[in-house]
Amino acid sequence: MSEDFRQQALHYHAYPVPGKIAVELTKPADTVEDLALAYSPGVAEPVREIAQNAENVYKYTGKGNMVAVITNGTAILGLGNLGPLASKPVMEGKSLLFKRFAGLDSIDIEVKHRTIDEFVDTVANISDTFGGINLEDIKAPDCFEIEKRLIERCNVPVFHDDQHGTAIVTAAGMLNALELQGKEIGEAVIVCLGAGAAAVACMELLIKCGAQREKIYMLDRKGVIHTRRDDINEYKQLFANNTDKRTLEDVIEGADIFVGVSGPDLLSPEALKLMAAKPVVFACSNPDPEIKPELAHEVRDDLIMGTGRSDYPNQVNNVLCFPFIFRGALDVRASQINDEMKLAAVSAIRELAKEPVPAEVVAAAGADKLEFGADYIIPKPMDPRLLPRVAKAVAQAAIDSGVAQIEMSVGYMES
Repeated sequence: MSEDFRQQALHYHAYPVPGKIAVELTKPADTVEDLALAYSPGVAEPVREIAQNAENVYKYTGKGNMVAVITNGTAILGLGNLGPLASKPVMEGKSLLFKRFAGLDSIDIEVKHRTIDEFVDTVANISDTFGGINLEDIKAPDCFEIEKRLIERCNVPVFHDDQHGTAIVTAAGMLNALELQGKEIGEAVIVCLGAGAAAVACMELLIKCGAQREKIYMLDRKGVIHTRRDDINEYKQLFANNTDKRTLEDVIEGADIFVGVSGPDLLSPEALKLMAAKPVVFACSNPDPEIKPELAHEVRDDLIMGTGRSDYPNQVNNVLCFPFIFRGALDVRASQINDEMKLAAVSAIRELAKEPVPAEVVAAAGADKLEFGADYIIPKPMDPRLLPRVAKAVAQAAIDSGVAQIEMSVGYMES
């Protein structure tokens, strides 16, 4: 990052007022009569209505359009465990994205705690305030246990975006890339470099899309995760392969897919050369990928590549997913975000990439053209069609799978 960009980023966050989000009023508050309705004595009437029927909270308050973005700051972006307070700019940014892309109100909450129990209790005890809970930047393996417990305890959907948002966008792009390469996911050999929250979630969702668990090789800092290792947690054990292969070079030979959620420059040109014909490489480490696209394309002219960066084609970006997942879930008051809803999002995102791209999206992307192919397998985040398509697909999946508490309105999210 250049010093000029660093100063721009600091200036952006500090001026004209500190931070990126604020509270706005949705009702007039200009007269004595307005204030009498907004607070005492008028506010007593919706209080009584909600006390009689808890569902009235959605009618008389903003709960149904409000998402909490909650973290403990133990895994902030690629910066690590810098604590709750340091995570606040990221969480405000997440709230900004909810509002910008899905019209959802959002507030960030940073939690100090000593144990997982304390964190879960804190979030569970405030969860009824919100329509949904977005967990963010929580280290693995704690994040798995935290999300599981909160899903069990909360009456609103809980979604750890670092896991599932990443997985949904990865799966959508991956299925499209494999289609272009003439490959089937059920036959593909997959190498996953990284074994944290995003890696585990990505591989589990790819399995739900048809990948074979025994054809997945996952690596952590110590190498291949295999059945004879005794130093792996229960989540890594799900991907312990019965193999004698131990290194990245061992497993990548003949592989069809490489997914990197690890660190910069960890996939060498020599290792890339070992992959099967027409490989798919998602090098998603930020800000620097596992292999730079320029170098990858020098080595292989038959690959399709994605990264986590906006300055290269095929950005694997969670913003393609999480605002619209929550929009659909909240609009039918889903009690959870289940696999059916995630898979519906995968399908909606991948199918949108195959459609003609509006001129305004092409212009906003700074491109000459965008059409389904090796350099365009995932929609651009500024595509306005994402909101109606993904939200409606998710809402319908919630209804079909029995977790929605209300039906979709007529004409919902028509594009």
